[in-house]
Amino acid sequence: MTGPQAMIDAMVAAINAADSPACVGIDPVFAKMPSELQSFRETQAVETLCTAIIDACTGVVGVVKPQSACFERYGSAGYAILERTIARARDAGLVVILDAKRGDIGSSAQHYAIGAADMGAHFITVSPYMGPSTIEPFLEAGLGVFALVRTSNPDSDRLQSSALVSGKTVAEEVGSMIAEMGTPSIGAAGLSGLGAVVGATKAADAKTLREIMPNQMFLVPGVGAQGGAIEDVRTLLRPGANSAGELGVIINSSRSVNYASPKPGQAWQDAIHEAAVQLAANLRVLNP
Repeated sequence: MTGPQAMIDAMVAAINAADSPACVGIDPVFAKMPSELQSFRETQAVETLCTAIIDACTGVVGVVKPQSACFERYGSAGYAILERTIARARDAGLVVILDAKRGDIGSSAQHYAIGAADMGAHFITVSPYMGPSTIEPFLEAGLGVFALVRTSNPDSDRLQSSALVSGKTVAEEVGSMIAEMGTPSIGAAGLSGLGAVVGATKAADAKTLREIMPNQMFLVPGVGAQGGAIEDVRTLLRPGANSAGELGVIINSSRSVNYASPKPGQAWQDAIHEAAVQLAANLRVLNP
């Protein structure tokens, strides 16, 4: 079985297997890398770090999220590393969210969608600003989708909190569109293959957005380095969940895992693994 329903069912299964709604972002930035990698060619350092992150996550979390921009900056060499990173993650049994934030329509969106699917991603992030036709080609290509609804950056309020004539905010109207579009893609656990990005730093809006989107998986950035707390996520959870996968949230952390500081005498790879283990453990407090 393929398609958005298969993607969300695979994600729920992966979260349940890890017993934690944790997602590790893969955001390779050369300047932040361990000193041992600073003597490497940048592309070599990127791939070495990505391999270490995948190894650290295998059997610990169910989902990883490579940030496409961190690879695209290196041109064709970067795309090749991204392809190998996704393949490595899939081979390790991890569900892959390609964080590319595509946002075009028509044939352009189709090209982006087919490219992401052929690269091996299970999910992709999409900006829905141009309406349903921004999202449809990705679903038609068999991908799961996370549409930006309420993002964690502070200046998102300028647009997303603005009130419409209906009385809804822009974020709430987008959420209504996602809930409607996602209905045909609901999988076995009652969650849709069309989900939403909702930041942990926007806790004041969480209850309303969950009411608007009861069947959406929320990709939740903002916990940790951006100021959000694990407890801020509670109002995003689906009522009545019986497992970690049914909670309806996948909580991303990138920097705290990718660039974990080694203890004296500890290898940097072991520090990454320890941070991934700790992330997964910390988030189990949300489990039913």
